[in-house]
Amino acid sequence: MKAVGVIVEYNPFHNGHLYHIKEAKAQTHSDVAIAVMSGYFLQRGEPAIVSKWARTKMALKSHADIVVELPYAFAVQKAETFAEGAVSILGELQCTSLFFGSENGDIDSFLDTAIYTIKHKDELDEEVKRHISTGMSYPAAMAKAFHNVSDGTRALDLSKPNNILGFHYVKAILQDDIGMKPATLTRLSSDYHDIDLPEGPSHIASATSIRKSILETMSLSDSSSFLPEASAEELEEYAGTFGLWHSPENYFPFLKYSIHTMDTKELEGIYEVEEGLEHRIAKAIRTARSYSEYMEQLKTKRYTWTRLQRMNTHILTRAKKADIRSILAEKRPSYIRLLGMTKKGQAYLSKKKKELRVPLITKIGAFSHPSLDLDIKAGRVYSAPLKEPAQTMLTGQEYSLSPVIYDEENRTFLRT
Repeated sequence: MKAVGVIVEYNPFHNGHLYHIKEAKAQTHSDVAIAVMSGYFLQRGEPAIVSKWARTKMALKSHADIVVELPYAFAVQKAETFAEGAVSILGELQCTSLFFGSENGDIDSFLDTAIYTIKHKDELDEEVKRHISTGMSYPAAMAKAFHNVSDGTRALDLSKPNNILGFHYVKAILQDDIGMKPATLTRLSSDYHDIDLPEGPSHIASATSIRKSILETMSLSDSSSFLPEASAEELEEYAGTFGLWHSPENYFPFLKYSIHTMDTKELEGIYEVEEGLEHRIAKAIRTARSYSEYMEQLKTKRYTWTRLQRMNTHILTRAKKADIRSILAEKRPSYIRLLGMTKKGQAYLSKKKKELRVPLITKIGAFSHPSLDLDIKAGRVYSAPLKEPAQTMLTGQEYSLSPVIYDEENRTFLRT
């Protein structure tokens, strides 16, 4: 059986994702699609709108065959680390190809750019450092450095978010000599950063605009046409069971508490709190009345909103620099956490699991690792805004739930 890998967040799974995963299978002639998905907190530092279990169900009902979790230490990270962790998992699962969406849509541009940057690494690193020293953010410095070093002759625009991720996916494949063939698809219609739902006949909208609509209206009435039926069902069921859809504002009281109960030295030890940011954080939190107000006070030209959101999530989880760096020193995840699979996905894993070089985790009680401890802690933090008994129910799922199995022929779940 042939497998294609996709790296996703599904926050939530929408029509664009459905098109992407169908095309992934079709264009790579693959039997199964394996999704490496962020858990409770995402690459940009936001909480997922619903839990990883609900998003797994959305994916399995919509042509994904296997869903595994990208550990927190790799998921809530800059693009390079995020990509390295996800690509290594897909490599371990013996995917023959990796399929991703991009603004560019031309895989040769990604390959050329990745090869060029690997060959000119030292020169590029120096350029990036020079631009950062002027107060430029890392993504902007990287794009500028590449443009300068390559004399602007390369076609790939590294200022675009999906191009950036795709570039790091391809670079990780080449650097680690992972036997996967990368392929890309041009994103349809909506831009990644679009904040408003499109007007007219389009049924494709950005995940950002869909979340904004859902959280502002607290309903799916305006966004339902941009979602597969399976996603709408899971969103409604989650809100009915747990009482909310998660947003950064839900966590502001807990962030405030965390910062107020840390001294400066402890705050300085949190991952991504760098260069005196602890003093700026302490000052902003004293007067801010909401998460957005706090972020506006904290944001600078040098530190992007995304970087600061990730830092705030690390404060919430009390993820220490020493702990994250120790996990990342292993270069790749030390286990694969299985969240769900279709019957076809189950057949694929049955054939491949004996060849895996790292443990495939289906029950967390049977395995121990500092990275998994951090995943569990992230789940507890994620549940904090929920009222009882919903909070205990969600935290308990980490221990009680086996991987979800979806019978795609009969369209039913065999285990929940």
